[in-house]
Amino acid sequence: MKPNLLNKLRKRKRRILKRIENRPGPERERPMIAASNIQYELAERVQGIACGGIGAMVLVALKSGLIGDIDDRLHLLKRHLPYHESDHVLNIALNILAGGDKLEHLELRRNDEVYLNALGAQRIPDPTTAGDFCRRFQFGDVLDLMDAINEARLRVWKQQPSAFLDEAFIDADGTIVATDASCKQGVDMAYNGVWGYHPLVVSLANTQEPLFLANRSGNRPSHEMAASFFDQAISLCRRAGFRSILLRGDTDFTQTTHLDRWDDAGDIRFLFGIDARPNLVAVAQQLPESAFSVLERPKAPIKTTPRQRPERHKQRIVEERGFETLHTLEEAVAEFSYQPVACKRAYRVIVLRKLLATDKGQMRLFEKYRYFFFITNDREMTATEVVHSANGRCNQENLIAQLKGGVHALTTPVDDLMSNWAYMVMASLAWSLKAWAALLVPEVPRHASKHRAEKQTLLRMEFRTFCAAMIEMPCQIIRSSRRLVYRLLSWNPWQSAFLRLVERLNSAWLC
Repeated sequence: MKPNLLNKLRKRKRRILKRIENRPGPERERPMIAASNIQYELAERVQGIACGGIGAMVLVALKSGLIGDIDDRLHLLKRHLPYHESDHVLNIALNILAGGDKLEHLELRRNDEVYLNALGAQRIPDPTTAGDFCRRFQFGDVLDLMDAINEARLRVWKQQPSAFLDEAFIDADGTIVATDASCKQGVDMAYNGVWGYHPLVVSLANTQEPLFLANRSGNRPSHEMAASFFDQAISLCRRAGFRSILLRGDTDFTQTTHLDRWDDAGDIRFLFGIDARPNLVAVAQQLPESAFSVLERPKAPIKTTPRQRPERHKQRIVEERGFETLHTLEEAVAEFSYQPVACKRAYRVIVLRKLLATDKGQMRLFEKYRYFFFITNDREMTATEVVHSANGRCNQENLIAQLKGGVHALTTPVDDLMSNWAYMVMASLAWSLKAWAALLVPEVPRHASKHRAEKQTLLRMEFRTFCAAMIEMPCQIIRSSRRLVYRLLSWNPWQSAFLRLVERLNSAWLC
């Protein structure tokens, strides 16, 4: 980072830390928030935006080659008057990064002159035009769009250290996207009685990036199309140079007809749940007690000093009102070989046996065993490690929750299954840009451990927290002859990482 920028950051940091220091002083006679005589004026020459970090996201899209890939692979417009395909795609993604939750919020963006200047655009598509663009998509077009995004993703991955490519963890899961609309083509009633769509999300657990997203009718099973997108994710990770690949999914994704094929590949391991069918439960019950070992759950270390646990008010109310509750008393693991009907060879099955107690109020009603099963071709991990790895897949639930509630990508603003699928892919690009920005933050050798921790923190951040830290920075927009300058008007603790990212993006092309 340039010395003058570093000095300015240090001065701003010292100034704010001095201001918020909790030092003793005389008791105040007036409240701390004491602003008065507040007036508003319209600036004549100075222009600024609240989402000053949006320029860095445009740089990420540009320098990763994403814009060129979209225009090269996606051909939906016969003439570019005035927009290209990449303009429409980035318009939706940047609207979400700038704070918009809905397609309608594009109207606010397009009427913001400073926002347009910040993007270097004369104008951007309005909500109606964006909806019309979504309706142009056919099945193959959505696949082309995801392939274009993944081409840029490969370039970002290639900037990572060698250890990043040790192993790829590919997870798959489905989720219900509810809608009350009765005129949306493709909606249907899901297994839980909710009307809507049933998208499939295939993601890379290492970085929590959605690699593929498939929209399906609400009544379709969770595993539908999963094997096909698993294969595409495998191909993508092989092109990236990952040395091994682990496929994970819950009981709906066992994919027994494909296990032999994946096992023959040599570089693919799989770990799926299996339904506790009577034949598997019978095998587990016939295992001798010596075959089971106690499952130890690792406890997170206490980062500060130990504190007394607060009173569990919820548990007290449950006991007072006599509700029935389940408690896990013990967990044990064992393993055996099992050959699914659709397979030509046997695989390793790990059984997790839980002793569950059913209580009513403060009275114990009964205790019983419940069995959970996992199938894998991994012969090296211990049974305990297999269970922990399978439980790690649950982190994908956090990604899906972010795509639903943070990014608002899994929504249905358009009128049919295909157009809503296209919107989901374009909106989820906002999350991918967040992940790429985190991955591209450089690590200066002198502060490598600190910078590496910053990258991991940015990767794990919730979407709205990331936007507050890296996007919502007020900036003055200055257009000169050959430069578009974002002048930061405030300081926050993440500006050092942000400016290192911008410096890297401006120093070299990734493609």
